[in-house]
Amino acid sequence: MTLAGIPFEAVPADICEDMLIGEKPEEHVSRLSSEKATAVSEKTDGRFFIGADTVVVLDGMVMGKPSDSEEAVRMLKALSGRGHQVLTGVTVYDRKTSVSMSETVSTEVFFKSLGETEIERYVASGCPMDKAGAYAMQGGAAHFVRSINGSYTNVIGLPMTELYIILREMEAI
Repeated sequence: MTLAGIPFEAVPADICEDMLIGEKPEEHVSRLSSEKATAVSEKTDGRFFIGADTVVVLDGMVMGKPSDSEEAVRMLKALSGRGHQVLTGVTVYDRKTSVSMSETVSTEVFFKSLGETEIERYVASGCPMDKAGAYAMQGGAAHFVRSINGSYTNVIGLPMTELYIILREMEAI
């Protein structure tokens, strides 16, 4: 956001992020991004509020944030040498008009084959513990990624092009 010249304040939404029964990954990230934007608007000043949520999807299964190191290792082993989807829902809510605009962005990411030691070192760094799919391309896992098809900024957690377009359409910038 700073690089795009957009002033912001990060405020945690503190909402339940569990998937609903029967909810598809795209629906999940869209719903959570909307709930986050609205929840933050109720506890702080301002007019425009941005909510976002990201998940990794492998073989139709959602990978959220790992609960512990063992789960992080399992996730990275599953992603090793394979392609997966990174889905981010982003919502901008205008408190003045009660209007919101949302978009869900999908990026295909392809990992190289990861070695056991490589995975263990990365997990020991602590970086994967608060990241969907147990990795952060911008936080030490850049060398895991062989290629991407789609938005790079989506993979690092916030699809800036799509967000910028929404903000412009809502006359927030």
